[in-house]
Amino acid sequence: MALISQKSFQFYSSSTPARRSILMTLSKRLSFISGRRKPQNCSSVATRMLCFRDKSQYVFCRKNHVQLRMQSLSVNETVYLCGDTESSTKSNNMWIDEELFFKKLNSLCTSKEIFDFLSSLEVMSDTMASGALQRISEVEEDENGLKNPEEVLENEVFRALCFQFEFESSKLSNTGLLNALQALIKLRIDPQSTLMASLLAEGEERLGKGQLTTKNLCAFGESLLELEGPSCAMLEQIVNHMQAKDIAKWSPREIVMVYKMLQVTVREGENYQGLLNRLNSVTLTIVSQLSPKFTSIILNSLVVLQQTRAVPLVTALCKHSVKHTPYFTDDELVHVLEAFLYFGHREQIFTEALETRVPKSIFTMHPQTVSKVMHYCCQKMILSKPIFDAAAEGFISDADRFTTDQIAGYIIPFGTLNYLPPNASSLFRKLEMVLHTRLRHFQPHTLLNLLHSCVLIQRYPVNFLPKIFSPYFLQQLQGKEQIATSQLTQLFLTVTLECPFYEGPKLLPKYQVKAFFMPHSSLDVHLLKRVKAGLLYLLKKRTYFASGVSTPYFYMVDIEIKLDEEGFVLPAAQCEEVYRRIALCVDGQNRFCINSHNLLGEEAIKQRHLQLLGYEVVQIPFFEIESLQNCRQMAEYLHKKIFPHTYGLSC
Repeated sequence: MALISQKSFQFYSSSTPARRSILMTLSKRLSFISGRRKPQNCSSVATRMLCFRDKSQYVFCRKNHVQLRMQSLSVNETVYLCGDTESSTKSNNMWIDEELFFKKLNSLCTSKEIFDFLSSLEVMSDTMASGALQRISEVEEDENGLKNPEEVLENEVFRALCFQFEFESSKLSNTGLLNALQALIKLRIDPQSTLMASLLAEGEERLGKGQLTTKNLCAFGESLLELEGPSCAMLEQIVNHMQAKDIAKWSPREIVMVYKMLQVTVREGENYQGLLNRLNSVTLTIVSQLSPKFTSIILNSLVVLQQTRAVPLVTALCKHSVKHTPYFTDDELVHVLEAFLYFGHREQIFTEALETRVPKSIFTMHPQTVSKVMHYCCQKMILSKPIFDAAAEGFISDADRFTTDQIAGYIIPFGTLNYLPPNASSLFRKLEMVLHTRLRHFQPHTLLNLLHSCVLIQRYPVNFLPKIFSPYFLQQLQGKEQIATSQLTQLFLTVTLECPFYEGPKLLPKYQVKAFFMPHSSLDVHLLKRVKAGLLYLLKKRTYFASGVSTPYFYMVDIEIKLDEEGFVLPAAQCEEVYRRIALCVDGQNRFCINSHNLLGEEAIKQRHLQLLGYEVVQIPFFEIESLQNCRQMAEYLHKKIFPHTYGLSC
């Protein structure tokens, strides 16, 4: 967060000349008055002296001095700020009700309009003054920071308000104090300035005395999170105070703030799980009331706080987030996606909502958000053509401004889920251009993941393999050996089998694995058992086929059948006179994209390579055999699938 330097606030210094200067300004402007009643006019209009008495006496005059006599004020009472009054009638006319004040304030759209409005008033409460500061922060702040910081900070009304908030902080109501603190933080006031120090010290004192309500505690906590971050010790005090409060009476905003505070204060060895359990239970009852922002914040907190046992709440929040999908900001959507991934949740209607949002806003969404959507689809094995096609368009258009991680985040899912978009040629042409320009900027494991994903879908990065197979690059991959060496070996096998024209460096044997690491291609044991039973029924003897066969080419064959030159089945153990080898790929649901018949990339390249290595590959997909009722039906299916032109086998 950009901070305004303390030099900009030299007028808050306690030095005599500076205070005299600001007091001269203030003598023309506003002063604090305590009490709930409207201030009454004093006489002595000839000297234009402003004098109000209620519980306290506070006098500003147009001379270079101030007389101040103030009694203590309850933190729940309201302080009033007053300006010049020429007569009792004018003062009464210039009084404005708080409701009317805020209605007018919220209709103003620039800081100049707000300052002009404040200048027209002669009296306002401290909550009105702090509300004005908050409105100024709202209209002045945009995505790039403050629009006109100097114009605001040098304004005499702003200076007058800040001066009084600093030097009379003990006389403020809780609402006035904490609202002012929040507004000044948004206006990037230096946390080390005497103004901020005064407000923070007063807030800490009231916290220690137990004078803050639940709403006050949440407002103070929000300010501390913005100002000091997770290291702030006062946050723990606030959380401890919150434990004694009745959670059932909290508003959604207060619940959200407590989650945020717990998110940064809970450390190993500290037990707030009791509070979290109560908080989770109450939150479950108000899920339907949560805004997109609150839904995202709570899901993010549940992830950080590792609330894996809060299944009912997580489920309800995930379902509730579906209707908010069009309205989440980019950052909010990222938090929601991370929660879906962390808790292993998946909703088809959430995917459909993403399919509506992403294509419409692909050119305005932040690349990190699109990258996270692609990562979510990749992890959940969701092949969404509308999302992937939109991501391809976005990449072709804007890849030059992506980070290297974002580039990988866009491209890797295409390989993992084995999908080529309609504009694949343009997509990979753009990727090649980006790699030529920024190859040295990629982290080694990111670059390897990216290039490996390309070969899964038959896009061969031959121009970049010399770097990948270089000793220096291989040395940098240490620490991720199982996955990295498997990917390197598959890259090497791919160029050997599919790119015979490649004449660059080879991968040395010491970097090659004996078997590929294929996390998504594990066998469906139940499906394999059914297929083996059908084969036994068909071939009569178990010796005529083998399962889980290792090959010299790093792949594992699910079931292997050997044939001689005349097409007769040989015993699986026989190595001589083998003329044909049939590799049965028993593909369970885990080898396909979810709700799809589209093979995953790692299984597709395996079957492609086995064919190039001389195997006759026969795919046995789950969706073709799930309806078969018994071994005879399975045997008939396998006969047609494996031996379509053979009639000598009897079932």
